[in-house]
Amino acid sequence: MNRPSCDERGTHRAIEAVWRIEAAKVIAHAARIVRDVGLAEDIAHDALIAALEHWPREGVPENPGAWLMTTAKRRALDRIKLDALHRRKHDALGADLDALDAHVVPDIADALDAARADDIGDDLLRLIFTACHPILSTDARVALTLRLLGGLATGEIARAYLSTEATIAQRIVRAKRTLAAARVPFELPRADARATRLVSVLEVIYLIFNEGYAATAGDDWMRPALCEEALRLGRVLAGLMPHEPEVHGLIALMEIQASRIGARTDPRGRPVLLLDQDRSRWDRSLIRRGLDALDRALALGGVAGPYALQAGLAACHARANTPEETDWPLIVALYDALVEVAPSPVVALNRAVAVGMAFGPEAGLACVDALDGDSSLARYPWLPSVRGDLLAKLGRVDEARAEFARAAAMTRNARERELLLDRASRLGAAD
Repeated sequence: MNRPSCDERGTHRAIEAVWRIEAAKVIAHAARIVRDVGLAEDIAHDALIAALEHWPREGVPENPGAWLMTTAKRRALDRIKLDALHRRKHDALGADLDALDAHVVPDIADALDAARADDIGDDLLRLIFTACHPILSTDARVALTLRLLGGLATGEIARAYLSTEATIAQRIVRAKRTLAAARVPFELPRADARATRLVSVLEVIYLIFNEGYAATAGDDWMRPALCEEALRLGRVLAGLMPHEPEVHGLIALMEIQASRIGARTDPRGRPVLLLDQDRSRWDRSLIRRGLDALDRALALGGVAGPYALQAGLAACHARANTPEETDWPLIVALYDALVEVAPSPVVALNRAVAVGMAFGPEAGLACVDALDGDSSLARYPWLPSVRGDLLAKLGRVDEARAEFARAAAMTRNARERELLLDRASRLGAAD
């Protein structure tokens, strides 16, 4: 068997790197021509296959993104031509192809000119709004976004979400079929609908980041690769929609939260909670980027939205050199504002933690007990965990131990379970 040479392996690695960077742009460009996201993805993959065939022989082009873009454009126009032939509309075909400037060949000078002429920003924005369309389920939006905009293979998404490739593949296929069946247009929503649709886009990016930051299941406390993908998608969106405060608010939140990733586990991979973290290990460059993004969000005016408010909460921790310097009364005030604009039991629980830190564990416990009958928190492990922490501070050790054990039984994350059981075991027996 012939083994690939070092040069071939290097070329393949270069192709993989280029594809991860350029895939979303190529798919978006093809989708503008064929008006079908599923078909556009197939066309983009045809361009990738062409690169795998040509680049090892001919070398990586000077502008590989333009090469892929122009190859995909030609394949898209070929598909339009084939479909038109099947419909026997030869006269209309000639006019359509002329209008689409079909006579572009995927070679260097024309490719560069074509790439520069295309408004890739608008195409990417259309792709983001299409992949995150509210007609799709949340799981479908997340999977499709990671596939089309993150450039992740089905297997990578499956590993990230502890699912099977078949399940993720089916989810993506159904999402594309749903968009096609509903004839969702590949276009930016009208101004009056854009705000509502943007909520869905931001939610998807936020969910991807959260799953990376605090994995809901599996053996790992975090999945940093998902955080990186969410940050990359958020930065792209911020570049495309620079005047939307909540886009910058989400970026600020993710940048500041991501700054802690290196300090959130010990050398054995065990979780380290916020107040126990070595703050010298927080990434100061990410904190600066996050604070700058928060300033941009607030400078755009209006009432701060939920992402900007959460970023403000994260900023309170980022600005404190030690846990003791944390401005807990300000954090409570920010949670009060967050409850007003985005009420939820989880926000109320987090507020209870802040109340306990600012005004004492008894006040915090009263807030937690007020949530105890909320059915949406019935299987949420952090409710008994927070209650256990407050009970321990009040010296009610046996009750605290029972709450930590109850929380451990609820979680599906092995590291989280280990942390909770350890906290229970470290509580000495009551006198």
